[in-house]
Amino acid sequence: MTTLFPLRSPFAATLAVTASLLAAVPSAVLAAGVSAGTLIENTAIASYDDGAGPRTINSNTVTVRVDELLDVTLTSLDPGPVPTRPGEAVLRFELTNQGNGPEAFRLIANPAVAGNDFDVIFDAIAIDRNGNGVYDAGVDEILATPQVTAELATDAVLTLFVLVTVPEGVVDTDTSAVELVAEAVTGTGTPGTVFAGAGVDGGDAITGTTEARAIARGNLLVGMTSVALAKAVTLRDPFGGTGALPGTIASFTITATVSGSGLVADLVVTDAIPDGTTYTPGSLKLDGAPLTDAADTDAGQGSDTDGIRVDLGSVAGGTVHAITFDVAID
Repeated sequence: MTTLFPLRSPFAATLAVTASLLAAVPSAVLAAGVSAGTLIENTAIASYDDGAGPRTINSNTVTVRVDELLDVTLTSLDPGPVPTRPGEAVLRFELTNQGNGPEAFRLIANPAVAGNDFDVIFDAIAIDRNGNGVYDAGVDEILATPQVTAELATDAVLTLFVLVTVPEGVVDTDTSAVELVAEAVTGTGTPGTVFAGAGVDGGDAITGTTEARAIARGNLLVGMTSVALAKAVTLRDPFGGTGALPGTIASFTITATVSGSGLVADLVVTDAIPDGTTYTPGSLKLDGAPLTDAADTDAGQGSDTDGIRVDLGSVAGGTVHAITFDVAID
């Protein structure tokens, strides 16, 4: 009879396997994760006891270079349609490199958007060099054609200005949209598209969820305004009639009508005191409210020598103001 004994190692061995991750990982994790070109090195470690004492062995080291992720976002910085009229106009956009490596972006402006009441003339794209969010001619950088940015670091943000000209012939409340497209210079495509060897340090570049392409739209709204002045007079003669006699009080009413959907600025109405008459002090009124004759904090001034002046400031379309004052016929 043969008796089988279970085989047993001549020494008791215990085996524990661990892995160490030795990588140059940035201390601050970026929006797109580990930076492109980073080498991630991985070595497994086995520790055991072979009966003669504890031992440790290492596996071979596996090295992975992080590929470049191509992602971008583009948004309009204008909270709503930009009020405009014939002439120059500026639309503001913000471009962000959401990838994990440096990338340049090609910019394409499209002023011929379906549904426009009119199409603007595209002039240029500028970069906000002084960071104030306002286009400053001679300060901000105009991109040469074709419009391509310099390489942007991961998470870098650019404020862009699209400069256009609104043509003559537009009418009040006309609207127009302008699209701005940003594309990674390395390439675009459906998520996961690979550009072999085109990434950082010869690694691959791979498109992310944005397809390395972004589109944003800015809108313009034409606000055409006009101002009309109408002047009327009523007479009160010394005998209760309406004759134009010495001593007659002539009451003038000037009606300022602002039409359209836009805004006029620095609207000032002036009128000289007619020859043969004398200004009645304290008679100046705006919309029925008395104004002082002195140059002080209210909107009006009045004198026999200088006539009347009323500063209405900024006035929106659809607004009517009435200015009244009296003179006496000498």
